[in-house]
Amino acid sequence: MQIEMLYSKIHRATVTDANLNYVGSITIDEDLLDAAKMRIGQKVEILNINNGERFSTYIIRGERGKGDICLNGAAARKAHPGDKIIIVAYASYSEEELENYKPTVVLMNEESNTIASVHEEL
Repeated sequence: MQIEMLYSKIHRATVTDANLNYVGSITIDEDLLDAAKMRIGQKVEILNINNGERFSTYIIRGERGKGDICLNGAAARKAHPGDKIIIVAYASYSEEELENYKPTVVLMNEESNTIASVHEEL
């Protein structure tokens, strides 16, 4: 049996831009992708802390070190620059894999800098 569980999340990232005239997706700084163990093209759920919006999209690579968190296309209507969001990725695990299961959590500060990358006990 496969069970869908939290794989990784970026907690309290600040939206830096919203580009309505783009094909779609969320642009995430490559340093954050590495810290969160997320991949280009991966499906993610976006949780907007400011307005309660929840929606799914996929990841595109942002320039390393710029700190970009940009919502593109239709997703740009779901958040505004300055909004705080949580970016969540899930994965399917077998019962055996769950014996040592610990998701990756990247915690952000108010300036949207990484303050910790932890493997969370649930």
